[in-house]
Amino acid sequence: MANFGEYYAPDELKRWGMIALAVGGVGTIGLFLAGLLNPGLMEQSLRSWLLGFIFWGGITFGCLGVLLLSYLTGGAWAVVSRRVLEAATRCLPIVVLLFVPLALGVYSGKVYTWTQWLHGEQTEHVMHVMAQRGWFMTPASWILRTAVYFAIFGTIIYFLNKWSLQQDKTSNPEDSAMFLGLSTKLAGPSMVIYCIFVTFAAVDWVMTLDPFFSSTIWGMLFIAGWGLSCFCFVVTVLAFLSDKAPLDRVVGRRHFHDLGKLMLALVMVWTYFNFVHFLIIWSANIPEETEWFNVRMKGGWGAVGVILIAFHFAFPFIVLLQQDFKRRAKWLASIAIFILVLRVVDMFYLIGPNPRISLGGAEQGAFMVSPLDLLGPIAVGGFWLWWFLGELAKRPMMPYKDPFFEKAIEHGHGH
Repeated sequence: MANFGEYYAPDELKRWGMIALAVGGVGTIGLFLAGLLNPGLMEQSLRSWLLGFIFWGGITFGCLGVLLLSYLTGGAWAVVSRRVLEAATRCLPIVVLLFVPLALGVYSGKVYTWTQWLHGEQTEHVMHVMAQRGWFMTPASWILRTAVYFAIFGTIIYFLNKWSLQQDKTSNPEDSAMFLGLSTKLAGPSMVIYCIFVTFAAVDWVMTLDPFFSSTIWGMLFIAGWGLSCFCFVVTVLAFLSDKAPLDRVVGRRHFHDLGKLMLALVMVWTYFNFVHFLIIWSANIPEETEWFNVRMKGGWGAVGVILIAFHFAFPFIVLLQQDFKRRAKWLASIAIFILVLRVVDMFYLIGPNPRISLGGAEQGAFMVSPLDLLGPIAVGGFWLWWFLGELAKRPMMPYKDPFFEKAIEHGHGH
């Protein structure tokens, strides 16, 4: 059995972490300085920050879901990717901090149109709808619900990481198996809780941008999308470290092959949920709901939709069908990064066309792409990656005292 010190991440992660922090700081200053110097851009700044928050926060929540899944299913891929998943889940504190500008924006009425409508400056129909929702659709309630989501996710993350750390510290194989069993037992009910509250969070953070739209499959879009983001991120990290100690003697071609197959599966699941989302709403032909798709099928937004079909589904689907491609770490990482870029485009497609306060609230569908929409994900991503790389360096890169660790290594280097 290798000793504890042999599995720590390389020191160069600290340098990359400081670079990420600098990028996050500069990006944030630029993003909100634009809003402060030009108050008309403050809503755009917050929308762009929301885009970054949903993407990077989605990797944290997606990694939590995949971590729970890994305990339920097992497998060599689950063992070698566990520490990357755990480090990503421990990014929840920075995700909470990154949520603060959005909370302030909701209280000041600069992000969601319904915050303006609470003041009674809208049509009788709009005010009737808002009155029916009562306290539920108020800034205080919205922020309180988000605090509940963070608390529930944080509790699950705390215990999974606690037992994983205790497994590293024990020298008794029976205790190691016990800690693994505790995590597995927690994973079952936690997966149900996770799916429920990811749905609530996705509705609160994104769907309420258009307060008259509703979709019963909305949560599944984010569960699948954030899961895909997670696998792509894990592949990117493992590929980057696969030729460096300690992972150069642990992660093998078959590990990447397994992760590539899971990426392919999530690409198809994401596509299926989006198609069902469209089919159910379009066939129902309810004006309040079909309008959401109407604005996304015209002009620039229609072009974005075609890009998503071609490059978020068709191209990765064809590439990931190739077995040899999935066994090459750098090749697989290249398509993973490509998909992550398209994940940002997908979030932009969900967020961008919704009604905007600065356009009079009821305006919807104008194709708007601002440089701030690029700056938002970069700014949020800088802070998130800084925190992630710091967490990744705190613990061994591999759960080397896991009962299945040796078998997982053998699997990865098999033929």
